[in-house]
Order: sequence, then C-alpha cells, then structure tokens
Amino acid sequence: MQQHLEIPIRRRHLVRFNPKRIPHAFADVLVIGSGIAGIQAALEIPNNLETIIVTKDVLQLSNSAWAQGGIAGVFDPSDSFDNHAYDTMIAGAGLCNADVVEAVVKEAPELIESVVSYGAKFDFADGKLALTKEGGHSHRRIVHALGDATGREVMRAMVDRVKSKPGTQTWERTFTIDLLTHEGRCVGALVWNAQHGKTFIWAKQTILATGGAGQLYRETTNPEIATGDGHALAFRAGAQLRDMEMIQFHPTVLYIAGGSRHLISEAVRGEGAYLRDSTGYRFMEDYHPQLELAPRDIVSRAITDQMEKTQHPCVYLDLRHLDKKMVASRFPNIADVCSKFGLDLMHDQIPVRPGAHYMIGGLTVDKQGKTTLPGLWAAGEVTSSGLHGANRLASNSLLEGLFYGQRAGRGAADVASNLPDLFTAWPMKTSVVEPNNGEEEQLNITDLRNSLASLMWRRAGIVRNVQGLMQASGQVEFWDRYVCRREFSQVFGWEFQNMLLIARTVLASAEARRESRGVHYRSDFPETDSDMARHITVQATAEA
Repeated sequence: MQQHLEIPIRRRHLVRFNPKRIPHAFADVLVIGSGIAGIQAALEIPNNLETIIVTKDVLQLSNSAWAQGGIAGVFDPSDSFDNHAYDTMIAGAGLCNADVVEAVVKEAPELIESVVSYGAKFDFADGKLALTKEGGHSHRRIVHALGDATGREVMRAMVDRVKSKPGTQTWERTFTIDLLTHEGRCVGALVWNAQHGKTFIWAKQTILATGGAGQLYRETTNPEIATGDGHALAFRAGAQLRDMEMIQFHPTVLYIAGGSRHLISEAVRGEGAYLRDSTGYRFMEDYHPQLELAPRDIVSRAITDQMEKTQHPCVYLDLRHLDKKMVASRFPNIADVCSKFGLDLMHDQIPVRPGAHYMIGGLTVDKQGKTTLPGLWAAGEVTSSGLHGANRLASNSLLEGLFYGQRAGRGAADVASNLPDLFTAWPMKTSVVEPNNGEEEQLNITDLRNSLASLMWRRAGIVRNVQGLMQASGQVEFWDRYVCRREFSQVFGWEFQNMLLIARTVLASAEARRESRGVHYRSDFPETDSDMARHITVQATAEA
C-alpha cells in the first residue's frame, strides 16, 4: 500500500551544456559515492569491467566514516536471527518489509566477517568479537572497532582495498551535477571538478550511494557534504522517492554553544550512562520502560519534552558511575572530543540534545538495489529499502550499506557485462540542452542555507504540525522560485538547489502523513493510524 504525491520541478538539469565542448569518459559501471555502500558495490564489480567511483570530497569522508557505534549482527549464542528481525520490525513501527529484514539480518554475520577479511580491526574480548548493546536491541549484538570509531576503521580497510583494485578509477573532489538519461534509462552522469570542469561519464549501469541529507537541519551529526544531492539528482531524472518524511534524529549530540556538533554514540547509553535534566533528575523513567535504551525516536522526543519543561537548552549524559577503565577503553574518541571543550567523561556531565542523524527515506529500491529508473541502482542511506521502516534500529545502517552495496554491485556488473560497447550510438542531443550565455546571478547562499536549516529544524524537526509544515512549505517554495531558476557554476549553488528540492519532498510527505509513526511525530495527530500503515511515494512532474 502506498500514497503517491507529485511535485513539479522547475528544471530537469541544474546547468546547460553543449556535448561538443565537454570531455567524455566511459565506464561499464559508474559508482557515485564513497561511503560503505558505494565502496562495497565497487568491490563486487569484476576487475575486467571498467569502474569509475566519483566522490564529492575524498574517499575517506562520508557519513559511514563518522559512524561510531558499530554493526549489528547475531554472534551471541543466546541471540537469534528472529530476535534481531523482531527488534528491527518493532523499531520500524509497521513500515518494514519483513522479507527484506529477514534477508539482511541472516546475512549480517557473513557480511561482518567479509569486512574483517578486508583488514578492519574490530574489538575482541576473550578471543571473540566484542559485543555491546544499543537502544532498541534485546541482546548484545553490536560489533565495534577502536572503541567508538567503527565507521572510520571499516572505511579505512575498505578504501585501502578498493584503491588497489584493478580496473577501478577513483575521481575525488568531483561533484555529480545530474544523471544523464535517454529514452527513460539512466546512461551515466554529468560531473564537475575544479581541474577539468564539466565531464560526461557515459556508463552502462550507474550505482547511486551518495548518503543522506542531514545538512537540511540546523542541528545535525552529519558532515558538510550531506546535502541530499543523490536524492535530488535522481528525483530530477524521474526516479521515485519514498518515505521522505522519515528522518531519524539522534538523541545525544554534544551541545556546546558556538561549537560544532559531535555525535555521542548510542553505545554510551548501551554501557549504562544515564540521561539527566538540568535539575539532575533521571527523566527516562517517565517515558519508557527501557529507560535510556528506548528506541531513538522515543528518547529524542523525551529529551525535547524535558528541555521544554526545564526551559534549558540541553540535557546531560552521566557516566560518572561507570567503571573508569571501561569508559577509557570504549570511548577514547568521544573522550578526546569532550576534552577539547574542557569536559572529562568521568567527572563531568556531558551536555547533549537531539540532532538530525539519518535519512530513512530515499529512492525506492527492490531487494537487489534496483531503482524505478532503469539503468540506475542505489544502496545505503540514499535509499528506502524497507529495512528501517519508520525508525531505524541502531547499528543497522552500516549493515544495510554492506547488504545493498553487495547486491547493487553484483547486479549492475551482471547487466553491464552483457551489454555491448555501443556508447557512440547514443544520440546525445536528446539528453542535453544548449549552453547558457547569461551570467550567474549572485546570492548570499550561506545566509539562505542557514535560514533553510533553521526553518526545517523549527517546523519539520522532531515535533511537527500542519501550521508549521504549511508555513515552511510556503517559505521554501518562495526561495525555490527565485533560486532554482538561476544557473550556478559552483558546488555551493548546486548543493543549495538540491537542498531546496529535497526540503520540498520532506515537507509535502510530512504534511501528507497525518498521524504519528516512528520518527515522524505530529502534535496535531499524536496517535498512530492503522489505516496509514503505508508508504508515501513522491515523483517529479514538469512545472505547469
């Protein structure tokens, strides 16, 4: 079951171009993005196929590399696949695909072992993988690396492996402006970098693994690169998006006024840390029987509610009662970040508040990673796969990236290997437009971007209602009308145009879901409606 929305777009391509004046490159498979899903996909492509990996920054910078907690998988004899699947489905609040959940959790141990084979150094205890517990999990099943730097260590090993892979090129600091389509199929992408300008990359198959869109929000754990580019360029090309209202807010983000936001891993609460408000009261007892280990949506709303009650800008994580040696060994990176602000994990309470963390909604994909646009595959945070439903269970994200990266890589490679090298037969004129002779109009994009992030935080954040959503929609439409008719020549302009487009899909989907479910909470519709246990899909139409 699904409810379908259509959103008009003001332009199919962000820039105009002349194919006779732009260099062309050719690949069997083009991979856009270098997080865990993109690198996993590239590693699955046979060496005899030409693969190009395009990444917006450097290979090592991605949401995956910032992940602290770990990867969920059943290793404890007292645990089971049924338990992991049940916990995932409960967190997903009625929108998970049971077949997808079952397939992913059953393959988790094997996928984790494959990462070990890449050279990732996970933490061990008594000769076995060390396991911890996080919110929403009934058992200890989270494997971790370097204490609280799992993503960084996993990506180090995987990037090292892909760099030495024959037949694979990596184009770093290269921005993907748009997908190229011909006769309803994706046939590659238009990319840009400072050294070469624009380049066409024609590909037999394309895999999108561009991550999330946390920068839509003022408070976020995501790096600066997370601007929803993949969601936007696929949407403009005609791919379907799903559940765009479902954005997970992490409950505990380090809050220091004037300082950058840093994730404080769920594993801190998994090891026994308490949440206290500004009066010292341990408030989670008032909200959920699992206390600090309740699902993330519940903890985030509880923190928000407690901040309102106390009229204080944050709450506090208290680790002072925990074993000092355990804290030092499990959370060295968090301790280091806190120390830069004069905070000691063992003697000070750590100020935290929620922040946008994970984009659950994204491109609709099947179990193989195929999108609704032929020739285009997708994996990881850019997708809506059916694994997370309405609320992602902690430490299932890296797992999803491994699972779908593997399938998308294998699937795209199989198709590409059976297609002839007939790139020159594609009539490029039908896929492009003429160059622009006008000058780029200057706008204060930094001010606009800050205004958008603040608006989305206030009106489409943890608590939503129809008045706030409609107000935000009107403001975003106003910005979109004059920003998206302009043509920019640099990344910051293209990013902001993408952010405006994705904000429109989020707001429309959030207004259409007139209930509360998982991470989506409507104060004007606070109950879950059984009749709305369905997906909300959205697709682009041409502006009237």
